[in-house]
Amino acid sequence: MVGHRLPPLNALRAFEATARHLSVKNAADELCVTPSAVSQMLKTLELHLGVKLFTRVNRGIFLTNAGQDYLPPVRNAFRQIAEASRRIAVSADSGTLTVSVTPFFATAWLVPRLKELRDAQPDIDLQVVTSNAPADFSRDGVDVAVRHGLGRYPGLCSERVVAVEIVPVAAASLVAKLGPPTGPAALTRWPHVHDAERKGWHLWFQAQGIDDIGNPRGPAFDDSGLLLQAVLAGQGAGLLPAAMVAAELADGRLIKLSDVALLEAFAYYLVYPEASRERPKVAAFREWMLATARRDASTETAGSGAQDSKHDTKEGK
Repeated sequence: MVGHRLPPLNALRAFEATARHLSVKNAADELCVTPSAVSQMLKTLELHLGVKLFTRVNRGIFLTNAGQDYLPPVRNAFRQIAEASRRIAVSADSGTLTVSVTPFFATAWLVPRLKELRDAQPDIDLQVVTSNAPADFSRDGVDVAVRHGLGRYPGLCSERVVAVEIVPVAAASLVAKLGPPTGPAALTRWPHVHDAERKGWHLWFQAQGIDDIGNPRGPAFDDSGLLLQAVLAGQGAGLLPAAMVAAELADGRLIKLSDVALLEAFAYYLVYPEASRERPKVAAFREWMLATARRDASTETAGSGAQDSKHDTKEGK
């Protein structure tokens, strides 16, 4: 094989069709060329690879061992190209935008605002898929994604959307065993359950003025639902969105170990390939999401300021 150059596409098509039919003539009919043209393309491919792909016995043609090994990835590559082409064509014609978000973000933030998106961008038909795994934009058919973490996604654009209130919690059984913590520093000695990046507890302790907590130990999960189940099972203290654990705190299954915190860097980020930035649907969705997040943040700040002012007035009386 010459270096790592890709074989000619027409030769690959001739190989796949001939291997499927086990007939040069039938492959030629499918490709609308002559049998001699197919034979020439197969010879070109074999020369390029440096191996024989077919063997001829009497009047039949069969795949060699090398040909049998080569066929599945070639066939899969053509399927992926066909599927990607179909998705792009359907997406372009229908206005569909596929957004991959975490289950919690979908429930707590995106779904309640879908009517706003429809009013602001009526030409976009949103298809929402939920996942916690990193989005593979080249294979999953995803246009944009929203993920929770530090916004570090090599080769992709990421923009902070919103940070949520995080609360340290533990199962009532674990608190009964270890005793209520006397303060944030006491939690450095507790067992911990971590997010996938193992950064949440480090950032939380930093926010409490505690820098030296050692290496993170304990199980880690890329799904906040699984992290919650591990905490409920008493495997350690965990950091979870306050809204997500409200019911468990109310019924006593979880105990709040310290005050709620807002970890600014540990947030939900909008993630997309650089090449998609100027695509009309992606640009429209990005503009709407970031503007909505800014509006919500200013509304919350204004509301908090009004409450503080009211509280100060009462204190002064």
